[in-house]
Amino acid sequence: MPAIALTDTGNLYGALEFSEAAVKGGVQPIIGCTLSVDFADGESETDSAMSPTVRQTLPSLVLIACDEDGYQNLLKLSSSAFLDHEDGAEPHIAFDMVEASSRGVICLTGGPGGAIDTCIAERQLDEAGRRLERLHRVFGDRLYIELQRHGMEQEQICEGYLLQLAYEMALPVVATNNVFFAKEDDYEAHDALICIAEGTVVAVPDRRRLTPEHRFKSS
Repeated sequence: MPAIALTDTGNLYGALEFSEAAVKGGVQPIIGCTLSVDFADGESETDSAMSPTVRQTLPSLVLIACDEDGYQNLLKLSSSAFLDHEDGAEPHIAFDMVEASSRGVICLTGGPGGAIDTCIAERQLDEAGRRLERLHRVFGDRLYIELQRHGMEQEQICEGYLLQLAYEMALPVVATNNVFFAKEDDYEAHDALICIAEGTVVAVPDRRRLTPEHRFKSS
């Protein structure tokens, strides 16, 4: 691959070491971040910060720096996610700040946990369209509809409507893969790590699960 991106959830902690390793290997590093965003869909930013339930369900956007301005804006956004809320609040940013700091930034819609997919999964199709229109006004041709295929039910439910929105609004589509481990053989070990982190066991049926598709794939 000529280039590779890192879009850690909620932070840019890995950016420096990742970039150094990529350059050393002759690969162009691309820096991004997956941030939870409060779209204020009928609820204020303050209310979201006060409510644990709301914090846990805020959708995400994948934001990628395409130039120096974009990188500086990512620094600003990721810092704000942690610093501009009361202690204990889930790190997140208001959509207004995304709008104010969008210069030089590419936006992907975020996959299954993203701003559009979550609306579709909850049958809030009008809201999905409204959010996408807001994003399009901010990012223009730097907005991409994100499709993922890890064999998960929500992805299958959302894909058709995501493509419909892309065609209706003449938006480009990008295929991405959410990487949690390097090789397919690592799946079982990673599944056990999830159980350890969440205080459960592999045999429990109703728990967080990934699939062997969440590996680092070739193009």
